[in-house]
Amino acid sequence: MNNPPFVSTPELSVEQRGPVLWLTITREERRNAMSHGVLAGMTQAILAAQGQRDLRAIVITGAGVKAFCAGADLQSAKAFTTDYSEPHGHLAQLLRAARASYVPLIARVNGACMAGGMGLMSMCDMAVAARHAVFGLPEVKVGVFPAQVLSVLQHLIPRRTLNEMCLTGEPITSAQALEVGLVNYVDDDVDAKLQWLLDRMLDKSPAAIRRGLYTLKKVEAMAFEESMSFTESQIALFTLTEDAKEGQKAFQEKRKPNWVGH
Repeated sequence: MNNPPFVSTPELSVEQRGPVLWLTITREERRNAMSHGVLAGMTQAILAAQGQRDLRAIVITGAGVKAFCAGADLQSAKAFTTDYSEPHGHLAQLLRAARASYVPLIARVNGACMAGGMGLMSMCDMAVAARHAVFGLPEVKVGVFPAQVLSVLQHLIPRRTLNEMCLTGEPITSAQALEVGLVNYVDDDVDAKLQWLLDRMLDKSPAAIRRGLYTLKKVEAMAFEESMSFTESQIALFTLTEDAKEGQKAFQEKRKPNWVGH
């Protein structure tokens, strides 16, 4: 079977490094602001990655050290939409693709993470930030509001913090972002910490992570009894996988498991 069409463009580098797919916004001169091409390319890559079993993670980042993503490109005449008659915008489609992804997404926040960039970071399952990174929702400064971003951000941080960021437009530091749970780790060496986090995940069961991420995302919006009904059937399915059988056998034999990913 041919590999999915992971295609780089001048604005978005798409590169598979072993079991990890790297999506890097390459618009450093525009502080890695999102163009419609960047959003469409990311969406296509995330969707294609779902069918490639050798991929274990997707890293999303920006080129350089100044900015992860500055949000929509306000220099563009159509920064927020290309067609007002189209019900689904490019950012919304990307957030949908990320939400449906069973390949874990990790944000490598290498610099300023602002506005729509907060959406890219928040749609990821985990995030590692450089110490100099800053985080903000400055939309009110230009007369708009971080509407779509709220869909993926509102459950990550305390409501009072979210309200302040939205209503004042003022940024927070990486230390504050860590304190409120916006990111998993902050480090002077963001790449070393990212690799450390990847290594802790890549040696685990691919099947458990794939089905587990599906379960995590499904139960988030469920009421208690609904989630119990769903998860009590899910756990039975987990035990039927080859990885579950191998994991338990390896535990009994006191050895490292040899995952097959099924």
